[in-house]
Amino acid sequence: MRNTKERVTIYQVAKKAQVSLATVSRVINKKGNVTEGTRLRVEAAIKELGYKPSGLAQALATNKTTNIALIIPSANYVYIANLLNGITEVTKEKGFTLTVFTTSHSREEALQTLEKVIVTHVDGAIVFDDELSEEDVMNLNSYSVPTIVINKNIQGDRTGSVLLSYGSLLTKIIEEHYQRSDRRMTFLHVHDGGRLLSHCEKVFCEAHRNLGRPYQIVNVDDSYKRTYYDFAQRFREEKEGYYIAYRDSIAAAVENAATDQGLSVPENVEVLSLVGTKYANIVRPTLTSLEIDMAEVGRRAMYMLIDLIDGSLFEKSYRFDARLQLRASTRR
Repeated sequence: MRNTKERVTIYQVAKKAQVSLATVSRVINKKGNVTEGTRLRVEAAIKELGYKPSGLAQALATNKTTNIALIIPSANYVYIANLLNGITEVTKEKGFTLTVFTTSHSREEALQTLEKVIVTHVDGAIVFDDELSEEDVMNLNSYSVPTIVINKNIQGDRTGSVLLSYGSLLTKIIEEHYQRSDRRMTFLHVHDGGRLLSHCEKVFCEAHRNLGRPYQIVNVDDSYKRTYYDFAQRFREEKEGYYIAYRDSIAAAVENAATDQGLSVPENVEVLSLVGTKYANIVRPTLTSLEIDMAEVGRRAMYMLIDLIDGSLFEKSYRFDARLQLRASTRR
């Protein structure tokens, strides 16, 4: 038979301390006027009985749920998992609860998720989802939900932004590549890759047009297995190139397909990963990548949201610039 402990209620605390429920609530939430003697008596009853205040009860008393909504397309990618780690670190530190909503790259699902967030009555929201527009975020704001948007510049009374900057660095990489080589560059396009990938692809094309250099855009599946198979076939005919992939798993597929077809990385084939993670150091050869500390992005977004909720966020935009990590998959 299990040894279970009966839950102590606020009614029992009030009875033990010989005070009203309202007095117990004022002591727990540190609000209202309570004499020192009464406060000590209530606290002694709480300690003796082992009472744990209900989060819901505290929410009702303070008119705050202490609940934050996070809207993301998926939690399966390493960089999003890193973002989530940073956010949860701050929510625990500051006593908030985090509710995660995923939308799976679907506009319809994103709008349905937005409705769920609104009816949940959260204190604030962090949005990292390309399917939601500025109008959608403003709609969320209209329900008095302070919001921090990641990778989209939206600012207002109840809105702030954390921006991820890859464009200028990517342009510099392309320019420097053609200063030392005539090797053609190829950008790997992933369907539903999102705003970040679309922006980088646009920068890639503009940089090549400005330099008067030929380039390729190749469609690939967001799948290691399929990309590896396609490039194993490709490298039977194509013996060199510089490939820019969305993230590490796609870059690794290209790299492995090249080496398995007898090509050398980086002597014949160079590979760059746009969204570098810990896996860039695990694959062989190691992957050159653009990197932003996504855990730090998560922490910054959460701290900004807390200040926004409290009405003390004055700088409503913060930018993270990507850094180039040179490794073995590209020439120095």
